[in-house]
Amino acid sequence: MTRVPKVQEVVSEIFGKNPSKGVNPDEAVAMGAALQGGILRGDVKELLLLDVTPLSLGIETLGGIFTRLINRNTTIPTKKSQVFSTAADNQTQVGIRVLQGEREMATDNKLLGEFDLVGIPPAPRGLPQIEVTFDIDANGIVTVSAKDKATGKEQNITIRSSGGLSEADIQKMVQEAELHAQKDQERKALIDIRNNADTTIYSIEKSLGEYRDKIPAEVASEIEAAIADLRQEMASDDIEKIKAKLEAANKAVSKIGQHMSGGGSGGSQSGSGPQGGGDQAPEAEYEEVKK
Repeated sequence: MTRVPKVQEVVSEIFGKNPSKGVNPDEAVAMGAALQGGILRGDVKELLLLDVTPLSLGIETLGGIFTRLINRNTTIPTKKSQVFSTAADNQTQVGIRVLQGEREMATDNKLLGEFDLVGIPPAPRGLPQIEVTFDIDANGIVTVSAKDKATGKEQNITIRSSGGLSEADIQKMVQEAELHAQKDQERKALIDIRNNADTTIYSIEKSLGEYRDKIPAEVASEIEAAIADLRQEMASDDIEKIKAKLEAANKAVSKIGQHMSGGGSGGSQSGSGPQGGGDQAPEAEYEEVKK
């Protein structure tokens, strides 16, 4: 309670009891600031005040998925980088939407800010490397940057308030995430398999275009039919059926390797190229960069 006598008197009259005088607010603020300053300078070593991120921080990736870079309750200061890529051929810019929350889908979390990284050299999808870095200092100020590793071009945004959320707002968001956890995981799983299927189709069509004149016409027709079946099934919500068509497409394209090797002995190894490509969904997959 304040040490101003008049304020103490008024509080006593309103509430009918004497206010607590165990802690002087002015001294508490000064002591806290002095301790934190000493910790930041390294003068105070026997006492450590730790702050944490109240909610996870990340960006929106392919399919509207919330990809976390810094998890909830991570001690700050902290820094984390991950490498993403483009989702379309000859894409010359990417949009970075910075989000906060615990849900699996981007639209269900709080948008903190967004910016564009432009000037990316045209290239096939999945080839450019865009390094996204989240840097949170001791004061909780978040700096998010995106850098094209090929050109060095970089863009960033600084967020000085973590969404302006109260403790009650944070608890509500955590509880909502727990309540919708199963449904969110199902939605994410469906989008993941669709992304996987889309990338597999892209990889198979690229391989087919390259080797069409070196394989029998019936093999090319079989691969095209498998692609068409997979593309049609992608519109459904049945994960298992999409997986089945995905496996059939990968099995069909493996015949390219069998014919190129002159027999079935090298088929499985040669066919793993297009199949492996289908496991890498642009923007959704990443490579962690240690700092």
